[in-house]
Amino acid sequence: MDQRDNKKGLIISLAITLALFGVEVIGGIISNSLALLSDAGHVLTDALALGLSLVAAHISGKAPDGRATFGYRKVGILAALINGVSLLVIAVFIFVESYQRLLSPPTIHVRSMLIIAVIGLAGNLVMAWILGRKHEDLNVKSAWLHVLGDTLSSVGVIISGIVVALTGWPYADPIAGAMIGIIIVFGGVRLVKDTIVIFLDLTPKELSVEKLSHGIARLPGVQGIHDVHLWPVGHKAYAFSAHILVDDQRVSEAEQVKEAVTELLHENGIYHVTLQLEAYECDNNGMFCEIKEINSGNGGLSDHHH
Repeated sequence: MDQRDNKKGLIISLAITLALFGVEVIGGIISNSLALLSDAGHVLTDALALGLSLVAAHISGKAPDGRATFGYRKVGILAALINGVSLLVIAVFIFVESYQRLLSPPTIHVRSMLIIAVIGLAGNLVMAWILGRKHEDLNVKSAWLHVLGDTLSSVGVIISGIVVALTGWPYADPIAGAMIGIIIVFGGVRLVKDTIVIFLDLTPKELSVEKLSHGIARLPGVQGIHDVHLWPVGHKAYAFSAHILVDDQRVSEAEQVKEAVTELLHENGIYHVTLQLEAYECDNNGMFCEIKEINSGNGGLSDHHH
């Protein structure tokens, strides 16, 4: 999905979500079902997630400028972080209400509960299909995870309604509500964790600084590499900077080394590359001050950190 398709899908999904939220709140009050009200709370976070994602999709699509030289991708990441925190807050309220209803189970109007839950499930399936097709943007993916979690929640509400209808066991509803809360917690924690990694400029888990550094050090003309930095500037968008030690030579000759390093990084999905070529070894300035690759007697590689 391109940027325009992302926005279109988010707008349609937001409209469906707001309609479902209204229906589930009314249905939850009428049926006195905590599972249904819990699901409505999850739908509300979906609406927030979709709204934030829609705004973020618009802003993050802006081209880099003097104020944001890497662009505005992190606006979408900020939206995902807010979504994750909101999920955790909603889950706390659901757990508290579930505990109270376990102590004193109320009467559930099962028929109304099931009708609303089935409507909610249908709407969530439509949204999951719209947002779940080949998404690469973390912003859209976070919204899709909200919807997917809510789809599972709707299934939980339906199952608890059937259990109450067949057995009359009143604890099925608050238990289903608590299970929905657990689903929300998992989704919230995952979103918060992924976004914090980006905001703290931590190395992406799918890339290895060590492997990249040693790969660069093995390239022809490279004598060593130091002062290496790899960090995310957005979802699936990474920046890399390093000092490359080369032989004392003309700039035009060293440019071939630079092109080889850049090509290796591009092959690993890194396109924001800043390289400084040097003909002198570095001082001890921390991790990866210098990595050299030389042939050892047994044909292996020997690493030297100064």
